[in-house]
Amino acid sequence: MPFSHLMNQPFKIPESVLVVIHTAQLEVLLINRADAPNFWQSVTGSKDEVSEGLEQTAVREVAEETGIDCQPGTPMHAGLRDWGLENVYDIYPRWLHRYAPGVTRNTEHVFGLRVPAGIPVKLNPREHTEWRWLPWREAADACFSPSNAEAILLLPQFAA
Repeated sequence: MPFSHLMNQPFKIPESVLVVIHTAQLEVLLINRADAPNFWQSVTGSKDEVSEGLEQTAVREVAEETGIDCQPGTPMHAGLRDWGLENVYDIYPRWLHRYAPGVTRNTEHVFGLRVPAGIPVKLNPREHTEWRWLPWREAADACFSPSNAEAILLLPQFAA
């Protein structure tokens, strides 16, 4: 795998997941990025390897970013749903250096994860600084990313 000369780490794969974590009451968990203050979002993350499945990526990113375990065989796994939606968007210039030269677009696959109200959230402080639950419309308004906001606005139809 080619390596980023700036970070001595593999380039990011331009295929990612967006996981809208929500309760049955349609409250949505938003987390604030550590590297971009006031950049509220749902759980997001790229595949670690090209061969990693999208559900595997979603499960891994949810655990890494929130401490919520939704692996197959856990009670939370039943709440994980692939919404069958894809967003293709231009990678923000501030993060282009993480990708191989010439890569400018990312394909994001949308998942939902229904969890019980009050589930404990444990952030990875290197990635996120705070979390909050908001009613779905307020959560959509609070998101920095337009694709994240659009996914949250679809929550009522996918949560039904």
